[in-house]
Amino acid sequence: MSATGMTGRLTVGVVGAGTVGAVLGQALAAAGHHLVGYSTSSAKNIERAEVLLPAVPRLDVAQVVQAADFVIFALPSDQLVEVIAGIARAGLFKPGQLLAHTSADFGFSVFDPAIATGVIPLAIHPAMNFTGTSIDLARLRESFFAVAAPNVAIPIAQALVIEMGGEPFVVTEENRQKYAEAISVADNFSKMIVSQSIGLLEEVGLVDARAILAPLLRSAVEQALALGHQPIDPDELLA
Repeated sequence: MSATGMTGRLTVGVVGAGTVGAVLGQALAAAGHHLVGYSTSSAKNIERAEVLLPAVPRLDVAQVVQAADFVIFALPSDQLVEVIAGIARAGLFKPGQLLAHTSADFGFSVFDPAIATGVIPLAIHPAMNFTGTSIDLARLRESFFAVAAPNVAIPIAQALVIEMGGEPFVVTEENRQKYAEAISVADNFSKMIVSQSIGLLEEVGLVDARAILAPLLRSAVEQALALGHQPIDPDELLA
C-alpha cells in the first residue's frame, strides 16, 4: 500500500517536462512510482528530460494521459486551461485517474471540465524556484507545497507531496488568488531588486557586486522573515 492509500505504486505521466515537471517526475520516481512517459515539444526540455528522466519515453499528450494513473500538468498558467479542456473534450481522461497541476494561479477547479469523467483533481504548487537540475531534489526537502483538492482527496495530495520530500499546506479555492499574488510578489520583486542593485554597483566599477550584496541580502531577508508582516506606511516610501 502506497502513502496515497492506493494499492501499489502509481504509473505517472508528466505533461510539460520543463524545469518543474522533470524534477517532480524524478522525485516521484525516487519515491518508487513508475514514470510511463513525458510530453514536451521543446528541444531544451527534451534535453533536460533525457538527463533527469533517463529511459522514460517521450510521448504525445494523449499517450501520456492514457498510460498514467497520475498525470502531472507542469505547464505555464496561460496554457493550462486550454490543454485540460482540450483533453476533456477528446474524452481521454479516465475514472479514478489522479490529475494534478503545478501552477500557483489555479486551484483544483481548473479540472472542472474533467470532473464528470470521475477524475480526482489536485493542485500541487511547489513554492520554490527551480533550476531544472538534480540540485532541486535537495531543495524540495526544504520547500513547502500549496495543495488543494476536494476534501476527500486532500490526504492524497498531501501524501504525494511528502513522498516528493516537501511539506504540504492547504490553500482553499477562495484564497487561491491572494496566495498566487503573494508568491508572485516574493518571486518577481526580489529578483528585480537584486538585479537592479547589482547593476548599480557594477555601474560604479565594482566587479564583485554579487559577492558584496549576498550577505546583505541574506541578512535582510532573514530579518524580514523574523519580523513578520509589517504594514507599509506610504509616507515612509516617499521620505
